[in-house]
Amino acid sequence: MGYTLLKVTAAGIVLRDYHARRLTDSPASRAAWRRVAAALTPGVWAVWTDVEGRWHTEPRDGSRLYDGIATRQLPSPIGPPAGVTPKPRPPCAYDAVRRNGMATLLTDPGGLEIYEACVAAVVGWDGHRIVSVPAGRPRVWSTAEWAVREHLAVREAPIQAGGDLSLLLLNAVKGCCEVFAPGRPPFPAAVRREIEQLFDSLTLPGRARPAAASERRSRQRRREQPVAPDDQRE
Repeated sequence: MGYTLLKVTAAGIVLRDYHARRLTDSPASRAAWRRVAAALTPGVWAVWTDVEGRWHTEPRDGSRLYDGIATRQLPSPIGPPAGVTPKPRPPCAYDAVRRNGMATLLTDPGGLEIYEACVAAVVGWDGHRIVSVPAGRPRVWSTAEWAVREHLAVREAPIQAGGDLSLLLLNAVKGCCEVFAPGRPPFPAAVRREIEQLFDSLTLPGRARPAAASERRSRQRRREQPVAPDDQRE
């Protein structure tokens, strides 16, 4: 089973290929994903597969995050085994740490390190590079975080709960979200723009564009045409 929450714009599905990683693991599932993705209209959608392999889609409201949202810290509701885990479909353990108008930063049991937020990944800025939570820490596998890790300059390091790194929340629906965290400076606007531009570049249509499909058919027709002998060519 797989579950994801995604945003569709006029340009396509934000982080489309990263959502595909969440939902597919075989040629058959990738083909099914392409059919589902092609049918989605602009908006926010929950997409998941059930135990029998059937696909489901449901419209959802927009993100509960907004720039300047207040923060609090609580221990993560998930623990060992360490490492990233698939995004759970609600209801789930994360429901207990979510509150409207608040972004909960989730930590280790001792409250020393920040692993993620209740509805987003967390990255920091150390003055030179983006800081990403080490891959072995328990948290949800984030489409947005992994896009940043794979395309931008990132340093893996613990994000200290009591530290002074600038923080930015990332998810596929809101994109980037600055938080109000006392004692921490604002996240650099230029770095945020770089991340937003990355997400724009990874927004891809759910179906092939008509022009591209037409060009493929044209190439196919050209391949199927008989080739004239040299003395009959113009």
